[in-house]
Amino acid sequence: MDHYDLIKNALVYFEDNIEESLSLESVSNHFNISKFYFHRLFSAMTSYSFNNYLLSRRLNKSIKLIQNEKVSLTEIAYRLNFGTPSSFTRAFKRQYGIVPSKLKENLSTMNESPIPFVIKKPIKNINGDIVTDFTLTEFDEMRICGIAFSVDLATENYKVKIRSHSKMLLDSINQSINGPCYVIYSNCQPNSTQFNVLFGIPYDIQINKPYYFTDDIPTIFCAKFKYFGNILDIGDVLTTDFARFLKISKQEAAESSIEMIQVFEDVHQLDSSYHLYVPIKKHPIDSEC
Repeated sequence: MDHYDLIKNALVYFEDNIEESLSLESVSNHFNISKFYFHRLFSAMTSYSFNNYLLSRRLNKSIKLIQNEKVSLTEIAYRLNFGTPSSFTRAFKRQYGIVPSKLKENLSTMNESPIPFVIKKPIKNINGDIVTDFTLTEFDEMRICGIAFSVDLATENYKVKIRSHSKMLLDSINQSINGPCYVIYSNCQPNSTQFNVLFGIPYDIQINKPYYFTDDIPTIFCAKFKYFGNILDIGDVLTTDFARFLKISKQEAAESSIEMIQVFEDVHQLDSSYHLYVPIKKHPIDSEC
């Protein structure tokens, strides 16, 4: 069983045994793995510590139980191993912003969340710490032609918008064109939900329509990561992966208008594996990369 399947199976095991007295040791023993390695792997793959994840899923499980008229809040607290009803109430309010009695009295509505998506990615072990596998490399200067648009995560469905705009480009080019395509994310300001996106290909295409233009991407020193699946499902996992990479590799993020470059091997296969390039500062020791 590889690390991806191990963690995916562990999340299912949590759900099936959420009312049991689970511990790091009992879960790692179930999967016949060292508890120390399991915890490092679990944190790297999910961006949660074992205890925080278990707490969040127990609280998630409590939602359905709270809305069951036949089950008291005290019974829920003990069934889900919270120790006391008051500790359950405090934890529930921290996570959801309301006390469970409000949900019990039908003064609020809430739905359970599905098991979180596990991102499939290669990993490496550096001095006992597990991080997403990376390479320090140059992203070579390149001219990208395509369609540009802005996104505001606070008001828009990003998945729908990027898919619709990528389709606009694919419908506008010669279908015999194949090879890689590039998604350039730029100009995301601190504490802002807005950023710009350029979806394009390294061809000199001339399309006389709004939002189509050519952009010259300069040479950038980057950390290169590989993921499988849909980047739109990665969210905070990528942020956590990059922060972990900076801490363990002792690198620094570069100041750049370009936040990230996503490279697909085939412009017609946007659900395939892809590489992410994130700008970082280049130190003298990296000069030979």
